[in-house]
Amino acid sequence: MSVQFKQATLDNGLTIIAEVKDSAHTAACGFFVKTGTRDEPIELMGVSHFLEHMMFKGTNKRTADQVNIDFDRMGANYNAATSQEATYFWAHVLPEYFGDAVELLSDIMRPTLRGDDFDMEKNVILEEIGMYRDRPFWVAYEQAMEKFCGVHPLGYRILGTPESITALKRDQMADYFNHWYSPDNMVVSLSGRVDFDRTVDQLNELCGGWQRTGAARDYTPVPADGIDETITQDTLKRHYMVCLTPGPSRQDESRYAASVLANVLGDDDGSRLYWKVIDPGLADEAEMSYQPHDQFGCFLSYASCDPARADDVEAALIEVMREAADDVTEAEVERSRSKIAMDLMLHEEQPAGRMMALGATWLYTGEYRPLADELAKIEAVTADDLRTFVKDWPFEPRTTIRLTPGG
Repeated sequence: MSVQFKQATLDNGLTIIAEVKDSAHTAACGFFVKTGTRDEPIELMGVSHFLEHMMFKGTNKRTADQVNIDFDRMGANYNAATSQEATYFWAHVLPEYFGDAVELLSDIMRPTLRGDDFDMEKNVILEEIGMYRDRPFWVAYEQAMEKFCGVHPLGYRILGTPESITALKRDQMADYFNHWYSPDNMVVSLSGRVDFDRTVDQLNELCGGWQRTGAARDYTPVPADGIDETITQDTLKRHYMVCLTPGPSRQDESRYAASVLANVLGDDDGSRLYWKVIDPGLADEAEMSYQPHDQFGCFLSYASCDPARADDVEAALIEVMREAADDVTEAEVERSRSKIAMDLMLHEEQPAGRMMALGATWLYTGEYRPLADELAKIEAVTADDLRTFVKDWPFEPRTTIRLTPGG
């Protein structure tokens, strides 16, 4: 039987979507919550990610150990993640354990947030912040987002800062949870060998009593400022650069052209940037990617190199941007379309990957996009489309942050 899309909405606003495929050998379920760093007040920066950790620390039915034991008993592949705009929790299991996985995920979506667990996990978060401070790309990226977005919370740090996490109180987290983890601000995504009607009944029994709060995102525009800054660190041996420029949002149909263009210009193998700086040995890393967000988007360029070659690498990157529309060939576009299509197929050919794509797309657009439609959109992009695209999105203004050795 072919793939069937199904949808239901509970009385409290919880949306359930699924791609049912009876021939699949596994099944996946994920809870997607439309909240992340950009929904945090500055004094609570990092609470979304911290809360993601706390969701696994126990419920009224289970201890933290029991949560892990029960996932392991199913042989589940499970995890959670937090971005600037979403937090999600998922499990991928054999079909005979699917009902158990749905029940367990539903249970952890209503954690107890015990004070002792909160205090202990705070130390884990602070250690994680310290770990990322030792990653030059991450330091440069966070600085670039802060400058590019100005005072807009999209530029806040996903992990928070040592100051914001240290000051965070358990009751502040609980208030944040009670508002944003509302059923009308969530999507449950299912994929694989799933009995949809039975799962909807199960979710109604498990989640139907959750109260909606009407949580809604603030869509204040992002400034997208052009800033140029160099930061020196005595401990560094290499030069690092992150550059951000405006791009189309996750909802904009030109996002397909944006994806192809970023691949043509900055894929890690065979792109224009690759042939300019990697192949001749000017840089050890150089990439460009398209970063779509909710009602906003950007292009991220990154390079690392010997400090003596920093000026040459940056000049080459800017040249690639300025010449983006020059002489784009159908051969370049075809190569990039094929690579993107292959990546999509590899990611989404299993129920877990498809579940993730379904949930994320619905969270941003409220629409169902079959994989075949997504592939068709990519395949339809032409060299002429890219030339037109660059006129609308000319890689300006640029925010550039450099991390380089001191002395």
